[in-house]
Amino acid sequence: MTKPTNSANRTPSAESLAGAAKKAAKNGLPPVHLWNPEFCGDLDMRIARDGTWFYLGTPIGRPELVKLFSSILRKDGDDYFLVTPVEKVGITVDDAPFVAVDFTAQGAGRDQRLTFTTHVGDSVTAGPEHPIRVVRDPETGEPSPYVNVRANLEALIDRKSFYRLVEIGAHEERDGKDWFGLWSDGAFFPVIPSAELEV
Repeated sequence: MTKPTNSANRTPSAESLAGAAKKAAKNGLPPVHLWNPEFCGDLDMRIARDGTWFYLGTPIGRPELVKLFSSILRKDGDDYFLVTPVEKVGITVDDAPFVAVDFTAQGAGRDQRLTFTTHVGDSVTAGPEHPIRVVRDPETGEPSPYVNVRANLEALIDRKSFYRLVEIGAHEERDGKDWFGLWSDGAFFPVIPSAELEV
């Protein structure tokens, strides 16, 4: 998708965005969904599939800076932006902007609650408001599991966590088909048709 350009505005630097994010994040996550600044152009910033943030081709080595940028991240349609009250710049996201690196499970079966922690410190309990979805590679069948963290921003669930999730999965019938999946906060999330588990 081609983003609109605004030649009147100069694309802000990472430093100016970090300053604005720091100011906006004083009372928790900034309300980026309420801000509608004009688009200022694309920034040479990229989030790799493993959650590493790059600026001008170099990894951002300061975790607190990555966390700051992640707090002003927004997804509009298929595009990702860093948004402040006065600036909106496009960035590149290879897959999902976050990685879920761990989870805790409370309860069991239908009473189970799965709470995920991301690499930038977000904590979210999967459920109706924060669904889990699994996309399978059409050629290899390899699963890519995701959990919604906030406002259409997802975390890719890392491999070690997904293997642990599979160990506590359950079978349920949905739409006349038997599924293997996960319960969390009263919702069932299908992972794979049970018939394909042994394939």
